[in-house]
Amino acid sequence: MKIDFTKKTIGILSASMFLLAGCGVFQGEQTLEQLDAPPEETNLTEDLENISDQLTETEGEEEIEDGTEEGGTEGGEEGDGSDGEDPANTSETVSRVLYLLDENGLVVPQEVELPSPTSKEVAKQVLEYLVKDGPVTGMLPTGFEAVLPAGTEIIDLNLEPNGTLVVNVSEDFQSYQPEEEQQILEAMTYTLTQFENVERIKLWINGVEQNEMPVNGTPVSQGYSRENGINVHQSEGIDLMESEATTLYFPMQSADESIYYVPITQHIENNTDSEYESIVQALLSGPSFDLPLQNYINTGSQLAAAPIIQDGILSLTFNENILSNSEKSMLADEVMQSLVLTLTEQEGIDAVEVSVENHEQVVNESGQPYTEPVSKDMVVPTDSI
Repeated sequence: MKIDFTKKTIGILSASMFLLAGCGVFQGEQTLEQLDAPPEETNLTEDLENISDQLTETEGEEEIEDGTEEGGTEGGEEGDGSDGEDPANTSETVSRVLYLLDENGLVVPQEVELPSPTSKEVAKQVLEYLVKDGPVTGMLPTGFEAVLPAGTEIIDLNLEPNGTLVVNVSEDFQSYQPEEEQQILEAMTYTLTQFENVERIKLWINGVEQNEMPVNGTPVSQGYSRENGINVHQSEGIDLMESEATTLYFPMQSADESIYYVPITQHIENNTDSEYESIVQALLSGPSFDLPLQNYINTGSQLAAAPIIQDGILSLTFNENILSNSEKSMLADEVMQSLVLTLTEQEGIDAVEVSVENHEQVVNESGQPYTEPVSKDMVVPTDSI
């Protein structure tokens, strides 16, 4: 069994999540049209226009389309405004997913309404909104904080043909504590790999390539990707040779009592004939270390049949204990959302279909029936800050 951390997510994910039957949540196509070109001495790559053409957005993930010199606008000379962003649109906003720290020190996704960048430097903009005391400060809800050291400047970005995004930052980036290093790496990686053609990131500081992180020495010479996991926890008593690392999503309640979802990477032992059954059982059991989770899955909940996958749809049948209200055939929204967010990260799964023994149809907390399999684009990954 091979389960890796793909980017089929995200729009991944958190703050409050609500299932909206029949209501789409991702808006139109968006592209990353400009990245800064690095100084010539960095020996990176040619303009991004030689890498990809007219790439499209899928499931909230955006793709890098082109790159021009800093300050320029695609299709025109610097400052001439030709084919650039309409100045009249500078007050418009666009939804971006940022990975921030919650009050438990966990890296979690939050959807934020950011100003539409006039120069279309979307990837650079999202990183600037990860800087402490930066522009995101006034948007942060109680209990959340940015992760990059205050004063960090994003000098430039460059995408290599193999999907590696080189991030060149100022020396102020080095002013963090050793215990913050993993959080910084995970937040940067997951924020940038939401763009579909970014597979991993590499770090440069003031134009110098880094083989390891500057404070605690985490190796980064090969880049850092979602395969490295997020909020990684090694469970005691788990045979790493007989298990697979998987990212599970669990609901938590924020200081303002809204629900958000925390991705936790942990090793799962495959004790069944189905890898998907093992993942579902892990969700039912909860995270492998203590978290202040709300009780969102009833005791005694279990699968009543082996999962079935066909044409990208994973069908799950549970016993009645999974329901929050058996009389109404009601399934808690948090249960469905955890299942969908976790399982659609697995290769080949596009949607999840849930049924319950002795119930003709399952409904959500609003009383709306699940008449079709649930995919990521049918749930709101997070509330906008």
